Amino acid sequence: MIEFRMPSLGADMEAATLVEWVKKPGDRLKRGDVIAVVETQKGAIEIEVFNDGVLDEILTNIGEKVPVGRAIATIRGMDEALGPALRAAVPVAAPEKIAPVTAPPEEAARPPPETRVVQAQITPAARRRAQELGVDLAAVKPGLGGVVGLDQVEAARPVTKERPGILFDEMRNAIAAAMARSHREIPHYYVASTIDVSRLMDWLEAENSRRSVPARLICAVPLMRAAALALKETPELNGHYEEGRFEPAGRVNMGVAVAMRGGGLIAPAILEAEILDMDELMERLRDLVARVRGGRLRSSELSQGTVTFSNLGEETADSVLPLIYPPQVAIIGCGQIAERPWADHGAVVVRRTLTVSVAGDHRVSDGRRAAQFLTHFQQLLHNPEKL
Repeated sequence: MIEFRMPSLGADMEAATLVEWVKKPGDRLKRGDVIAVVETQKGAIEIEVFNDGVLDEILTNIGEKVPVGRAIATIRGMDEALGPALRAAVPVAAPEKIAPVTAPPEEAARPPPETRVVQAQITPAARRRAQELGVDLAAVKPGLGGVVGLDQVEAARPVTKERPGILFDEMRNAIAAAMARSHREIPHYYVASTIDVSRLMDWLEAENSRRSVPARLICAVPLMRAAALALKETPELNGHYEEGRFEPAGRVNMGVAVAMRGGGLIAPAILEAEILDMDELMERLRDLVARVRGGRLRSSELSQGTVTFSNLGEETADSVLPLIYPPQVAIIGCGQIAERPWADHGAVVVRRTLTVSVAGDHRVSDGRRAAQFLTHFQQLLHNPEKL
């Protein structure tokens, strides 16, 4: 039996309020399934499971505020759930291969999800919320699988001056607490370089001119791609420092700082960013920003980040010196791209340049390693067509 506990969704979280159970006892679960929805200062967060099995018992009621680490449900592993007779009939997967799975007859007879029309199902929490807001459930567009949950109801609610949205005062307090901890506990160092990105921008403009408008890339995408690849060469900047030791990460789960409507900042992660090409990164980024501003994220996006990327964007400032988000050990900050005088083979020319800074944790690395990261990063940006 596995105790499923309220996960930590960042250094600024101590507790969350349970607002919806997506699964019920007896439901089969697989890794990555959303089991519940909780409310935090950052909005509604979908909580995922990390074990295959069957939901055995729910231990927390809707509306209950639960501290991080408390058990909210129990899950039976597949061995417990199947029983000896069925367990013996389950094929064993060969090494590095996925074992075939035979669906039950009633599932096998159904058409695939994309061709199946599912009558809308309304979760109890969504029904209560719709009643509170005066939302007509008949007019609400269902979500995945034909289910109407809290996010569908919230999206359908009328926009009024009284609509509260996210509690930004609470969010600001949570951010302040996390950054105070960062400043107090992490011995920061900073390294920065100004890079000529004229070739990158020329390539990006030419590439976008060949694409349809929805398929175009924004400048942050090649920057993120180059950063993810450079981090693979400097693993001391990618991972977590906890309980007095550094644990390097096998993947680059890149937190992306996103400004929220009405104020506040959040940095959910794009998981395994180093294996995504630029089109995939653009798609993930677009989806992430939309869900941030809709107040709907997944627990893995908030708890599994291994490094953070912060891009100020156009018409902002030349550089930024950010604070590391614990338990991470580095954060990369990019200022605005602007034209500046540039020395080139003895002549002064105008170039489009970008100042990139790295804040690192001196318990894990030093300025020389961050400088090596910036060198890799710059080399990658000088050949954007190979990213």
